Amino acid sequence: MHALYLAGDRLAPMTEASSADIGRGTILVINGPNLNLLGTREPEKYGTSTLADVEDLAASAAKAHGFVVECVQSNHEGVLLDTIHAARGNAAGIVINAGAFTHTSVALRDALAAVQLPAVEVHITNVHQREEFRHHSYLSPVCSAVIVGAGVTGYRLAIDYLAEVL
Repeated sequence: MHALYLAGDRLAPMTEASSADIGRGTILVINGPNLNLLGTREPEKYGTSTLADVEDLAASAAKAHGFVVECVQSNHEGVLLDTIHAARGNAAGIVINAGAFTHTSVALRDALAAVQLPAVEVHITNVHQREEFRHHSYLSPVCSAVIVGAGVTGYRLAIDYLAEVL
């Protein structure tokens, strides 16, 4: 796994990966608001795995398929938008858990549509068993697949799916 920072409109790795490391390419794993609190936020709903655990899980799943992951988490919608824009030409696919922005952000939906990369929407909980406002996703119509309610295993399932279609 390689951490990212935004350099202009491009994702720039904080560590250099050799072309042998990259193999089939990079899968961008995006986590939105409050997911930095995984492990301590409502563990009865979200479990005890931390964001670092999720990132390690994603890196391991990607490596098994010959990919690397770049992980970004932000509580700020603009950072998520810039990250999606920067993925164009730099990533093979996207796994996104936009958290609450899933239900409110037309901008994230438009960004995912614009970059034209296969994307998988992931939610740790089954949003359809929760409050009514969580039942609608602006992202689902522009994602190749949606995984809900599988816990953090959903990230591995998303990467397995992307490995199949890429």
